[in-house]
Amino acid sequence: MSSTTPKICSLYRRLLRELPTPPTTTSSSTSHQKLSSPSPLQKRIRSHFTSPPPSTTTSQSTSTSKSQSQSTSNSNSDLGRETERLHQAEQFVQYVQAQRMYATLIERYNPGMGMSEEERVRLTARRVGMDLPDEFGVERKKEG
Repeated sequence: MSSTTPKICSLYRRLLRELPTPPTTTSSSTSHQKLSSPSPLQKRIRSHFTSPPPSTTTSQSTSTSKSQSQSTSNSNSDLGRETERLHQAEQFVQYVQAQRMYATLIERYNPGMGMSEEERVRLTARRVGMDLPDEFGVERKKEG
């Protein structure tokens, strides 16, 4: 278990790096500030990483040889559950990284996604060297 502790810490830090940062009023935000007031999601992730895996053993044997073999199998199953949780966390980190990259690529290659139809038409006209005329309603408001 002690050999997996650095891996758990590494997964935890990688996951925190991928979480979106809330908008702040100050211009400089450090990782210390991010961790000093954790969000509910960060608290939940931390509790998931610090809590032991749930055990599913419900019956206990009365014989010592059976209990020894059962404790060995329980420790093996606990190790298996811990390994499974580590793999699940690793997959989640990879998923979050892929989602962040996807959003970045969508923003980069589809710059007009967040624009209104009018703005898109105006920019398309400017791209080919034309300026759209002012609309009659807008021009009238400027005169009056």
